[in-house]
Amino acid sequence: MSISGITTCLWFDQEAAEAAEFYVSTFPDTRITSTSYYPTDAQHPAGTVLTVEFELFGQPFLALNAGPQFPHSPAVSFQIFCDTQEEVDRLWNAMVGGGGEESRCGWCSDRFGISWQIIPRRLGELLSSSEPDVARRATESMMTMGKIDIAALEAAVS
Repeated sequence: MSISGITTCLWFDQEAAEAAEFYVSTFPDTRITSTSYYPTDAQHPAGTVLTVEFELFGQPFLALNAGPQFPHSPAVSFQIFCDTQEEVDRLWNAMVGGGGEESRCGWCSDRFGISWQIIPRRLGELLSSSEPDVARRATESMMTMGKIDIAALEAAVS
């Protein structure tokens, strides 16, 4: 047996194509690679999108239209690491705009119910600081935030 990789499958009711198109328009280095359709005599009308395969940062994903039986949950989320506040703001606003939801500590969900963590790289540096007081203050500051604010983190640790 030869294992060639792993693909994340995201289950949707009927929004697979819309979600894949949203991700392609939101993230760099993302593209749709193929789309398949339900045949006749299937659980959805013939010609309805069954799957959309796409790549997100070079990683394969499959969006599947299979019905409402399994809604998304924050128990699974995707971390997106950003270098600047501008990147954090743009991605945060894209995810929560149009029906997404804000949460705490950099977590949010998009309008399809997929959970994301929009994380500045600086947060990780501060949380893993060799100085316990810096890590503690960074953690305390992060715990008060929805969208992570790099300047506020820096102020909290200085």
